[in-house]
Amino acid sequence: MNRTKLISCILLFLFVTLQGFAQAVSGTNNYNYNEAFGYPFYTTNGNEYRSASGQPGPKYWQNRADYKLSVRLNEEKNEIRGTEILTYTNNSPDKMSFVWMQLDQNLFKKGSRGLAVIPPGGSRSGARGQDFDGGYKISSVKILTSDKGKIVEKDVKYMIEDTRMQIFLPSELPAAGGQLKLKIDYSFISPDYGSDRMGILNTKNGKIFTVAQWFPRMSVYDDVSGWNTIPYIGPSEFYLEYGDYDISITVPASHIVVGSGELINPQEVYTATQQQRWKEAAQSDKTVIIRSADEVTDPASRPSGKQELTWNFKLKNARDAAWASSAAFIIDAAKMNMPSGRKSMAISAYPVESDGEDAWGRSTEYTKASNEYNSAKWMEFPYPAATNVAANASGMEYPGIVFCGAEAKSAGLWGVTDHEFGHTWFPMIVGSNERLHAWMDEGFNTFINSLASDDFNNGEYKPRANDMHMLGKLMTNPAYEPVMSSPNNMKEASIGMLAYFKPGIGLTLLREQILGPERFDRAFKTYIERWAYKHPTPDDFFRTIENVSGENLHWFWRGWFKNNWKLDQAVAGVSYVNNDFKQGALIVIENLEKMPMPMTLDIKTKSGKVERVKLPVEVWERNNRFTFKYASKEEILTVTADPDRVLPDSNSENNTWRAGN
Repeated sequence: MNRTKLISCILLFLFVTLQGFAQAVSGTNNYNYNEAFGYPFYTTNGNEYRSASGQPGPKYWQNRADYKLSVRLNEEKNEIRGTEILTYTNNSPDKMSFVWMQLDQNLFKKGSRGLAVIPPGGSRSGARGQDFDGGYKISSVKILTSDKGKIVEKDVKYMIEDTRMQIFLPSELPAAGGQLKLKIDYSFISPDYGSDRMGILNTKNGKIFTVAQWFPRMSVYDDVSGWNTIPYIGPSEFYLEYGDYDISITVPASHIVVGSGELINPQEVYTATQQQRWKEAAQSDKTVIIRSADEVTDPASRPSGKQELTWNFKLKNARDAAWASSAAFIIDAAKMNMPSGRKSMAISAYPVESDGEDAWGRSTEYTKASNEYNSAKWMEFPYPAATNVAANASGMEYPGIVFCGAEAKSAGLWGVTDHEFGHTWFPMIVGSNERLHAWMDEGFNTFINSLASDDFNNGEYKPRANDMHMLGKLMTNPAYEPVMSSPNNMKEASIGMLAYFKPGIGLTLLREQILGPERFDRAFKTYIERWAYKHPTPDDFFRTIENVSGENLHWFWRGWFKNNWKLDQAVAGVSYVNNDFKQGALIVIENLEKMPMPMTLDIKTKSGKVERVKLPVEVWERNNRFTFKYASKEEILTVTADPDRVLPDSNSENNTWRAGN
């Protein structure tokens, strides 16, 4: 072929190609297939700490914090005064000349950063409706060492900056197993309403103290950020190390205490009758009353002869602990059936005002059902008890104990109970960084709540079916930040959508429309098993789901989580091969916005027959506009995209093509 002819052929090829490309992108189309499917999605490679497959690497490490806590509650002053002995184990490859601790109660101290950012219209954060100077009063910080078998206490230098405390060590803490013991004496006044996480509920039979963030807690040192020292300003939650807890709580003798872990000394704090009822509850699938409404005001329902009682709880391998105390508690309980046969209990504590068959009288039933379902579905509930406490907090979770709104009833109480105990799996078992990635606990939990609600009492409180087209428009509102924003970096009004609802819907889409339940459930359960009692990042989750399911999901992570992309799929037209419907139909579809998804179409022909066609997401891997051939035998009346309205398509108006239009 001579040079002139070669150039002519090349020019003709380019002309035809460019004409086709121009036709493909004509009209209003915001979709860029290279942006949606382009590589790389991951910004880092796997390493010895975190594998490229999404599992912990061969040299994965994390540090440990064990606590011995002794506190006394002063009911009149609302004061909690205590001593903490912390044993910190440095498993990292780094030496440490200082450590950081979290002082979350300092959120309620006047002048705190958290109070400074509350807008005039108010916030869930802070001590709402209360003007007081809270926060920790640290009376001493000592380092404990052993000298000839004796414990030596020595003052150590420390600095407090807002909700963080830096402790300067007299000598470096060795890497790979070095241990540090600290003794901290402290006190604080409990807020009445503590950022919707703790507080004091006044009832006719006494105050209910729900106590959390109640001791200085170790900050996490990890292989991702080193020390995690983001200040606590309210919207974001917590990132904590795992360890064992030995807790002693001294309260007025009229009080009953419930807490994280196992009660070690029931014979000292419950009457003989109540101890017998506990034994009955441990064998019962039905709720057993431990202390009835009538007994709340009966002095005989408490051990006699003492002004105070000390309650001792122990908890293994947990990231936190909380408790509640009141003279007003009704207590009831039932056994929880764990898949392994291990014993655990469902317990409820609430005032007479919350009692009733449509209210807290069903709390133990709800607690039992939620934890039994998730234990069988994902991983076994790990604690000796699951306690639900009626509180002025609308809903807050801790290992083995949750605080839920005392006024909640029926479906509302089921919903908040299921949600707060769902947090057992995220983030109590799978210990993600809530300060940065709220969607990895709230969103994942919202997703598993939907399955538990479907299961409970054959769907007694099953959520109403959602129209995903309507939700698609709502969830991709341009005013929203991306899901992968920290709670501190999004409008507080956005948190419900972006931390809870949108990521929860995302997992439902992944399960129901992209991977299918079998593949998704296997991958999701593998993620839980791999990262149980560890600290995963978003990449660890994304990589695990992809590797276990065998699916490249970069386009989905990028569109739904990393960006706030819209979905808009359309049926653009129908023609027939050689203008003869018996030779087949050519159906043209478009992806008009930045988010791709697989496509389902219902094709209705003249006789009324409807056939469903499914196209994989790969049709959009190199196309904005795609034509496929349908083996028609008669004229087509309509072609409808997403006929079941299960995709978050933000524009329904272009989903159906009709003959003659």
